[in-house]
Amino acid sequence: MAGASLGALRGIGPKVLERLAAQDIRELSDLWFFLPRGYEDRTQLTSAAGLRDGIPAQVLLTIQSAERVFRGRQQLLVEAADEHGDRVTLRFFHFNEAQRRSFREGARVLVYGAPRVRLLGRDFVHPAYRLLGDHEQVVLGDRLLPVYPELEGAGPGTVRGWVEQALKKLPTGEELELLPAHISRALQLPTLREALLFVHHPPVGTDVHSIKDGLHPAQQRLAFEELLAHHLSLRRQRLSQQSKKAPVLNDSRLAEQLLQQLPYQLTGAQQRVLGEISNDLSGDTPMLRLLQGDVGSGKTIVAALSALFAVAKGRQVAVMAPTELLAEQHLRNFSQWLKPMGIKVEWLAGKITGRKREQALQRIANGEAQVVVGTHALMQEGVEFANLALVIVDEQHRFGVHQRLALRDKGSTDQYTAHQLVMTATPIPRTLAMTAYADLDVSSIDELPPGRTPVRTVVLPDTRRDELTQRLIDACAQGRQAYWVCTLIEESDEIEAQAAEAAYAELQKQAPGLRIGLVHGRMKPAEKQAVMQGFKDHQLDVLVATTVIEVGVDVPNASLMVIENAERLGLAQLHQLRGRVGRGSAVSDCVLMFRAPLSAMAKQRLQVMRETNDGFVIARQDLELRGPGEILGTRQTGLAGFRFADLMRDADLLPVVQQVAQQLMADDAPVVDRLLQRWIGSSLRYAQA
Repeated sequence: MAGASLGALRGIGPKVLERLAAQDIRELSDLWFFLPRGYEDRTQLTSAAGLRDGIPAQVLLTIQSAERVFRGRQQLLVEAADEHGDRVTLRFFHFNEAQRRSFREGARVLVYGAPRVRLLGRDFVHPAYRLLGDHEQVVLGDRLLPVYPELEGAGPGTVRGWVEQALKKLPTGEELELLPAHISRALQLPTLREALLFVHHPPVGTDVHSIKDGLHPAQQRLAFEELLAHHLSLRRQRLSQQSKKAPVLNDSRLAEQLLQQLPYQLTGAQQRVLGEISNDLSGDTPMLRLLQGDVGSGKTIVAALSALFAVAKGRQVAVMAPTELLAEQHLRNFSQWLKPMGIKVEWLAGKITGRKREQALQRIANGEAQVVVGTHALMQEGVEFANLALVIVDEQHRFGVHQRLALRDKGSTDQYTAHQLVMTATPIPRTLAMTAYADLDVSSIDELPPGRTPVRTVVLPDTRRDELTQRLIDACAQGRQAYWVCTLIEESDEIEAQAAEAAYAELQKQAPGLRIGLVHGRMKPAEKQAVMQGFKDHQLDVLVATTVIEVGVDVPNASLMVIENAERLGLAQLHQLRGRVGRGSAVSDCVLMFRAPLSAMAKQRLQVMRETNDGFVIARQDLELRGPGEILGTRQTGLAGFRFADLMRDADLLPVVQQVAQQLMADDAPVVDRLLQRWIGSSLRYAQA
């Protein structure tokens, strides 16, 4: 039954089938597990006086007028009142003339939405509504109405109808159940059939807000099975990788040579991690290692030393970064360390074109290029490596899994597959790592190099801008340098944020004696690089920039970081930006400037930044505030883009998930196959690249 065709459902013909298949909905079971993202309570009516700001409600109104007005922009205003004469306005910004005419005076309309309740009145903006016939009785729903994720080419009612039909074909027996019965009993969870029927049709009286917390046993049942499927897929991926052979890279001579040439010693944490990596590389099983470390902890030199194990064996290394800026930083570092040793470092990015690109591709293909540094360009067709043995991916969460897989495959032959080292400066909490990266060994550089001073962080309202500008002038007068980061490039009426160009002009006016540079993402790469280099060489005192400088800039003399509209940025990004200062011996400051009023989440973020410099603490807080999808960069990829599970909420299920996964892997391969197909489906190959 699970594999039954969707074509058996009303309203689904060949063209619709094709469209649904493109969205990974191919069978009845895909609709059973197409779970609601929320619910609407249309089982009761609320009076106009009983409406609460932002709380969804349903109200029965009688139309008094409908007119097209121009108030900054064209809108349709429908004035109406309930049976007590209390008025409500329906406001539409997108409408047509036929819609305006349908709102005739005296007609009754059933309205559902989240109202805005102000001192001057109540209104709904683009609510769901249904016009009633003259003698039509009001029929309220008898259950909470599920709201499904959008499907291209189908309205909410259509999707709901398809799911309704599919649920009528839900099996009654053991055909649906894949969890061992003793597990369900031990966790006191309902059957899968009971859980599915509940989440699609919560009975009247179910508290919508409690369902949002996801703690009902029916929701926990689904969360457990989904976590189990994802964990199994990662375990399978790891076993698959371990069944392949990788080149043995056990020659440490070049790495030892570079270590002797460095003007500093590695920290204990760097030495430990390098030992873990070299141990992996010396075996014939492909390394799958995640290297996480805080901003400035020294991951790049560890990556360079790792690369030398491959070069010493006559093999190639690919180093990929998500932006040209960061890739260029890696190019400078790797060139500075490796070129004096006679090692050829190649550069490949989108801006390399024509004859230069052809020559670079030829050097990569014939093995002349030993270490190749680049951006997404490394994965493109036409890029062929002679003998790629190690793939290093920086800021891995910024890439889609398809991209990482594409680069790894360039090092795969019938005999070998490349070792993989993925790095992140966004430390991942253990709860998240044990689930989302069960196929990777995790190494952590949890110690900053000596000489790095903790950055002092203060939070200021933008009303104190003049005071802050004077502070910046004073710092530069003492020979220091400063960053001034803005969230936009140009002024915008839509978003109240100080633009980089406006800040640049204002600072030039207020501090005419300072040498100020401007850099943003719309500049040509050569212009951008020239400004950055000027700042690095202290030809500039202040660098005004957008968040383009989040990664890839290392200026030890910079000791002040000002971030405008800090309330608009996430914790990880704020921490990355703060990491641009405090790289020298001088005490450094980071000023988070905000525009009031602050949302509750923005207040929490700024408070966390003020209280700690520890990237691991910040990552844990970020996970709680934003959820795993954003932290892992996986919303677009499927990895940990859970339909139902929540890693923070369901953390207590994870130890049992691991035990059950181990048991199923050992005893019941067919059940593992069915679980993976049910929850991961066609994304299986890519889910853990």
